[in-house]
Amino acid sequence: MIKIVNKIENANCITHSGTMHADDVFATAFLELYLKEIQVFRASSIDQKDQGKEIYIYDIGRGKFDHHQEDAQKRSNGISYSSIGLLWKEYGKDYLHREQIQNSEEVYEEVDKNLIEGIDAIDNGIFPKIEANYKVKTICDVIKLFNPSYQSQQEESIQFLKAVNVAKEIFLEEIKTEEGKIKAKKQVLEKLSKIKNHTLILEEFMPYEETILKEKEGQEIAFVIYPSNRGGYAIKTVPKSMEDKTKKVEFPEEWAGLEKEELEKISGIKGIEFCHRGRFLVTCKTKEIAQKIVEVVLKKEQKEQDQVV
Repeated sequence: MIKIVNKIENANCITHSGTMHADDVFATAFLELYLKEIQVFRASSIDQKDQGKEIYIYDIGRGKFDHHQEDAQKRSNGISYSSIGLLWKEYGKDYLHREQIQNSEEVYEEVDKNLIEGIDAIDNGIFPKIEANYKVKTICDVIKLFNPSYQSQQEESIQFLKAVNVAKEIFLEEIKTEEGKIKAKKQVLEKLSKIKNHTLILEEFMPYEETILKEKEGQEIAFVIYPSNRGGYAIKTVPKSMEDKTKKVEFPEEWAGLEKEELEKISGIKGIEFCHRGRFLVTCKTKEIAQKIVEVVLKKEQKEQDQVV
């Protein structure tokens, strides 16, 4: 439970007032999760020395959990910690262990890498290079939306609480996601030694891409087959790497966007149901049909390569 208090002496958590950013919002969300009950005072300035040991002061005051001083802590890659990074570094492992999160050490590292570090970087002025002809909003951009808009009657404290609640949900879902990915990784690794026809076959859907792209045994995989949550089976192409999303093998151009009878006719495969316009996903009725589709596509790909040579 979180409560915004109007008197500093009633607070056990103190951060800055005014414009909120992802680091102080996520720091507040994490402290609520870690401490269970917090009373937050948002100050314009503060003297760190005047506060007791049981007070958590962050993103203000130039103390342990602030990052605006000259000697602010940095990661090994040179990125400075923000307030959430500093709090996660100090209490993250303890929180995960206390919540009985499986593989807590690995989960800590993955949450740090996939959520916290990005917030740290952007808050310290290191922005991602995004090559896109459309607007991409980061988590930091999303949190900024909660600041009172121009000439609105929105109350700062209410908006801050809204943002913290959103951040808390993101935090919890990130932890669950990373915990699930680590569990799935062990199963995917077991299957990598049994790969045939450049295809990974899963008996249930699980996170797989990061594992196969990082493991040497996964480099030969071009397709992944798994039960679809819409029924039947899905076949997905595999990109060349985590950075290069170019598909190793694409589904035939003439299949793109087709479904049902039209797709069956042009592919010559009974039971094929849908091909995405992006040619990275095909669905079908059974696992056996999925395997047949892969065989057809790989033979077609090999034939085209032979013709080029």
